[in-house]
Amino acid sequence: MSSWLPSIAYSNPTGGYWDPVTSTINWCEEDYYATPYAAEIVNTLTNLLFIYFAYLGIQSCRKQGHDTIFLVSFVGYLVVGTGSCLFHATLKYPMQLVDELSMIYTTCLMCYATFSYSRSRLFSLYLALFLLSLAIFITLYYHYLQDPAFHQNAYAILTAVVLTRSMYVMELNLRPRLKQSESEYKLLHKRSMTANEKSVSREEDRRDRKILGMMWVMIGFGLTTFLGGFFIWHLDNVYCSKLRVWRREIGLPWGILFEGHGWWHLMTGTGAYFYITWGIWLRHCLDGRQDEYDLSWPRFWSLPEVVRTKSANGDARYDPSKKT
Repeated sequence: MSSWLPSIAYSNPTGGYWDPVTSTINWCEEDYYATPYAAEIVNTLTNLLFIYFAYLGIQSCRKQGHDTIFLVSFVGYLVVGTGSCLFHATLKYPMQLVDELSMIYTTCLMCYATFSYSRSRLFSLYLALFLLSLAIFITLYYHYLQDPAFHQNAYAILTAVVLTRSMYVMELNLRPRLKQSESEYKLLHKRSMTANEKSVSREEDRRDRKILGMMWVMIGFGLTTFLGGFFIWHLDNVYCSKLRVWRREIGLPWGILFEGHGWWHLMTGTGAYFYITWGIWLRHCLDGRQDEYDLSWPRFWSLPEVVRTKSANGDARYDPSKKT
């Protein structure tokens, strides 16, 4: 490959502006090969995706009137991207904590949004105190251990719990046959109903099934992208020495394509954006506002957004033909 691709050879820097390294982990990307002002240039720049997606999410929450908890979640998502950008640029331990702990805090916010819905104020208060205590414990224990594996496991467990709970709530509250018990469902549909009531009920069931189908597509796309990022990151860790040889053989800019942690940023950032957007749509549906909000996802490779329908706000820019 190196025999025919035009390329620039990797440099052999002796140090950089932010030396010495104080973080407890250093990734597979070589340090300061592109500029003395960013230790890991690809890992730094790929975090701009987080910042851009966070900006879009915050703007959408403000414009479309989504619940405040999701606005705060996108702010947390912004902090994750900014912290990771600073961490990879400097490889300093304080920036490492900003990067990694903000992931925990943002996931705790989504955990609160998921488990507190339709619960009493007292339950929500106890849940908030529990999650706050958990976040403090993880922070202090991680600072004591300084073992990245602890952070990674804590983050994975929290994410799995939130995702599983959200899928359960989605099915239980939107799947027509799960909204009530089986006996209640049969009684509801066998009792004397006018023709108009039956028509409305069937239409609502079709609407909710369609929404569920689209939500599962979002989940599948987001989860596949997220886990794909994990897999590439794992390969980056296992085959780091070989990847470094390959990068130097093919030179720049082609070696950038073999920066696995950079792909992790792009893919998990996309997956996380899909999850928060799905959470927004699910919350509106749980509030019975399926006819007021819809998912705008005109192309599979574009970003989804939960928007007010034309009937809800008279927004002439909303195009019903793009409903998915």
